[in-house]
Amino acid sequence: MRKILSCLLCLIAGTAMAQKTFTLASPDGKVQSQIQVGTTLTYDIQVDGRQVLAPSALSMTLNGGTEWGVAPRLAGSKTGTIKQQVASPLTRQATMEDHCNTLTLNFRGGYAVEFRAYDNGVAYRFVSSQKKPFEVEREGVEYRLTGDCECTVPYVKRFDAAKPEGQFFNSFENIYTTAPISRLDGRRYCFLPLVVDAGEGVKLCLTETHLENYPGLYLQAAGHALRGLHAPYPKEVKQGGHNNLQMLVQSREPYIARVEGPRSFPWRIAMISRKDTELAGNNLSYLLAAPSRLDDIAWVKPGKVAWDWWNDWNISGVPFKAGINNATYKYYIDFASQRGIEYVILDEGWAVNKKADLFQVVPEIDLKELVDYGLQKHVGIILWAGYWAFERDMERVCKHYSEMGVKGFKVDFMDRDDQVMTDFYYRAADMAARYRLMLDFHGAFKPAGLNRTYPNVVNFEGVNGLEQLKWSPDTLDQPRYDCQIPFIRQAAGPMDYTQGAMLNASRGNYRPCNSEPMSQGTRCHQLGLYMILESPFSMLCDSPTHYMELGGPCTDFIAQVPTVWDETIVLQGEIGKFIVTARRSGQTWYVGGITNWEARDVELPLSFLGSGEYTIESFLDGANAHRKGNDYAYSKSRLANRTMKIHMAPGGGFALRFTR
Repeated sequence: MRKILSCLLCLIAGTAMAQKTFTLASPDGKVQSQIQVGTTLTYDIQVDGRQVLAPSALSMTLNGGTEWGVAPRLAGSKTGTIKQQVASPLTRQATMEDHCNTLTLNFRGGYAVEFRAYDNGVAYRFVSSQKKPFEVEREGVEYRLTGDCECTVPYVKRFDAAKPEGQFFNSFENIYTTAPISRLDGRRYCFLPLVVDAGEGVKLCLTETHLENYPGLYLQAAGHALRGLHAPYPKEVKQGGHNNLQMLVQSREPYIARVEGPRSFPWRIAMISRKDTELAGNNLSYLLAAPSRLDDIAWVKPGKVAWDWWNDWNISGVPFKAGINNATYKYYIDFASQRGIEYVILDEGWAVNKKADLFQVVPEIDLKELVDYGLQKHVGIILWAGYWAFERDMERVCKHYSEMGVKGFKVDFMDRDDQVMTDFYYRAADMAARYRLMLDFHGAFKPAGLNRTYPNVVNFEGVNGLEQLKWSPDTLDQPRYDCQIPFIRQAAGPMDYTQGAMLNASRGNYRPCNSEPMSQGTRCHQLGLYMILESPFSMLCDSPTHYMELGGPCTDFIAQVPTVWDETIVLQGEIGKFIVTARRSGQTWYVGGITNWEARDVELPLSFLGSGEYTIESFLDGANAHRKGNDYAYSKSRLANRTMKIHMAPGGGFALRFTR
């Protein structure tokens, strides 16, 4: 018995001696992470001395049984500091500060784990130095919460308990569910980003970036933890899905990724805020992404886009039958040219349906004629493309349409983020860049850093945007969702929400309508979204007829508002309630505000303007906007006071322009 006790004591002592703890602090010292190397590799997060993420394990299991992060054998460590200004063109600000402290742990077995601590977040990633190919069977990702924390999560929309893996086929569009973690449905996958309320005002926004050639992360609730999973690697795919434009996974391999040589893996990010506005201004997804691979981006020209699909090509007062034909698109081009709108998109329908062939154009469309007509009018043409139609003949498509004068593609219906699909995004971005084409990804997952690495990728969907109001019942609460996405989805990067509706329904007046769709909330709510949302490629979703007949000064404002910015300040806001954002382009400031279905009064200090004289243009909810969503009040005057008091109607908003 003494011998057994002696052995146990030696084992315990040996384990205690083997465990090593590293403390990594943010530059201001207020955010800390304790990384423990013992029988497992774990890290936690502490904010202002309080633990907000309990010790959480990280690991990676390779084929052959190798487990990184399990019984890890430390070979060395290195600390450092990064402090630099990162150029961030085509985003919400001209430059971003990248300031963090770093810790790299090198382990025997050919891998390392890198950690970074920022004043507003903690991130880590695995790095492999192995030269021989291998497969990743699974990656262990967990976020152990400190209690029954409230979470705001987007579930994958379609769920079949009998086929849980079917959730890996999804469009990354859904509203948010907010509940204590104990009440989340652990069977359902949550896609990123999502938010955890860690108490005492602290929130964590969980996401990932530099998602290159590796499957995207989903999280599932399990007790008081969120645990990660990834789509297994596709083994067999079959053409099908929407109009035969998708590749549907028929079977999967017993691993999630193939690795051909040394590489880094995606960053796992926990953004940190003490007030919600800090989440809406967090830049970590961009800063941790791979730098731009394009030497020249002068040809990348973001701007506004007159869009056809949402308004169902529904124009009136013309001598021709509106639809997918040259006469209709010339009308759109004329409208865009007159208003200084940079692009017109030809959405689904210009190519022959169900052929997945972008060289089969419907007889009603003469693309060369339209492109040339647009160039004469200083309006570029963007073409919609289904995923498989673009993927199957990518270089030929890019070369042909670039030579024709097309400016870019809106690629749609990927609806997956397994390794094969994430690799497609980077290949598509690279190929498009070779032919100086911009890309807007729809049916897409979150940006995850791609917009930094390939700035010609100017927008992403991955949002339950305005298109949903063509068919959704009145139980959908879009104004609340609008007041959530700037703090959650937008933390991952820009999004093609497609705002700009001119038919605006106050509460109780909304109904779904395909041919003449409407928004929930007021006209000024729609205007405010042009400043609230980050969208370098920003749609005007409504028809030219509505903009000309109903828009008035609203149309001029939308046409003139910039889509990329020199400076952004999130002034006020609470997740799901309201937000006010100021953005500067040159010496002109724009301010947008929106609220949920609660009427709200905000007091807006204008100290961000600095000194100088300004003219102010204001679009405010009208006196009757609570019952007629189109009601608004427009004014233009010299700015007299440096504090404004603004009332927002239920589902309302406002838009301001300050010109020096």
